[in-house]
Amino acid sequence: MTEICFTCLNISGQQRISPGPFIYTGQYWVVDHAYPSSLLGWLVILPKRHITAMHEITFKEFQELAEIEYKLVQVIHKDPTIEKKYFMCFAEGEGFHHVHFHMVPKPYNLPHELIGPRVFAFLNTEFQPAIAAPEIIKFCEAYTKTFQQIDL
Repeated sequence: MTEICFTCLNISGQQRISPGPFIYTGQYWVVDHAYPSSLLGWLVILPKRHITAMHEITFKEFQELAEIEYKLVQVIHKDPTIEKKYFMCFAEGEGFHHVHFHMVPKPYNLPHELIGPRVFAFLNTEFQPAIAAPEIIKFCEAYTKTFQQIDL
C-alpha cells in the first residue's frame, strides 16, 4: 500500500494545506506557510518532486534551496521582534515523508519551554488556536513582495 503524500497533494494544488498563497515558486522548490500553526511566519520549503531522503536532492536543487534560504533569512532578519531563525528537516511525520525544511522565526519573547525543537508545539493547535486564514493570506502576500526584493 502506498502512503498518501500530503506534500505532493499540496504542491499539485489537489489539497492545499495552507490557506495562503505560495510565497515562492521556483524551478525545484516552493515556499509555503505551515498550517495549522499558532506561530505566524512558520515557513516550509518543499521540493516540487517527491523526495524522501536528502541524498536524493540534486546539486541544482541544492543550489536553488541555498538561494531560498538566504533570501528567507534576510527577510526574517528585517523583523525586529525575531531573535533567531530555526532551520529544521525531519520528514518523518505520517503523510509527510516528503523531504521539507522548516524555517521558523524565534521571537525574543518565546517562552523558555518552547525553545529549540520544542517550538513544534506551535503546530499542535489543540492547546493554542491556529492563526486565522485571512491573517496568513495577508502575511504570505506581504512576505512574497519582500522576498522578491532581496538580491542575491
